[in-house]
Amino acid sequence: MILEENEKKISQLEEELLSLDPSDSRASSLKLQLKELKQETYSNLSAWDKVLIARSEKRIKAKALIDKLITNFIELHGDQYYSDDASIIAGLGFLGDMPITVLAQAKGENLNDNLKRNFGMTSPEGFRKTLRLAKEAEKFHRPILTIVDTSGAYPGKGAEERGQARAIAENLYEFSKLKTPVISIILSEGGSGGALALTVSDHIYMFENAVYSVLSPEGFTSILFKDKVPVREVAEVMKLTSQDLINYGIADEIVEEPLGGIRYVSDKFAKELKERLVKKFTSLMELSEDELLNKRYEKFRRIGSV
Repeated sequence: MILEENEKKISQLEEELLSLDPSDSRASSLKLQLKELKQETYSNLSAWDKVLIARSEKRIKAKALIDKLITNFIELHGDQYYSDDASIIAGLGFLGDMPITVLAQAKGENLNDNLKRNFGMTSPEGFRKTLRLAKEAEKFHRPILTIVDTSGAYPGKGAEERGQARAIAENLYEFSKLKTPVISIILSEGGSGGALALTVSDHIYMFENAVYSVLSPEGFTSILFKDKVPVREVAEVMKLTSQDLINYGIADEIVEEPLGGIRYVSDKFAKELKERLVKKFTSLMELSEDELLNKRYEKFRRIGSV
């Protein structure tokens, strides 16, 4: 595929550049080649291309975003029923000077980390942990930031036995009536009920190359078309990109990324995103509880009517 082939060429050029002395005469030529190839590769991405970028191993994970945005972060563990779910990073910290609760779905940085975090697929314990901390945040009038990055909730037998569907449903119900501001960031993949459980919020930011959908393109073509329609075509039909979600009134704002997708969090990027979040949280905290709940209700009632 063109994106994958070009990204291999980009990686080769980057490695070659790193191996050269800055004074080498070939360096300027390679930089120009690299710039032109990146522009050609990323200037007109299809929906499927964005799915691939959202899933990229090189893309930042929730932990990297938390480390840059949140100071004095203290992670809390366990659902007080069964166990702790490492696919959820949850805890307390400061966004600027604002105390905040963070609930994040976390994929791993490498294979071992991914195995520990179950590749970001949350179990019932994870959803119960997020709900426990959300209710605590409500009690102390602390705003909540959720970060979504999952292909879907974990579908294993054990998860079903321990009440996966009920855990997701309870999150949807309880988050809809939390009396404290909730902002969600769709970082990369937002798949199925696993993502929806953390996006019942007052304001949804979506990273430029993130995707958000009822299921994966592979699942879509398998169920509806018996795998007879290519995933590249199906992805276009699903309307799962950030711009699609803005057009349908589901996401509220797009967070722009560097060309080719965000692979590290620069100080400048973190500062700008932090300022946006603080400003939005501040405006939400000025609302009365009734106003906050009514606006949240109306936000979700409007979906589909845009």
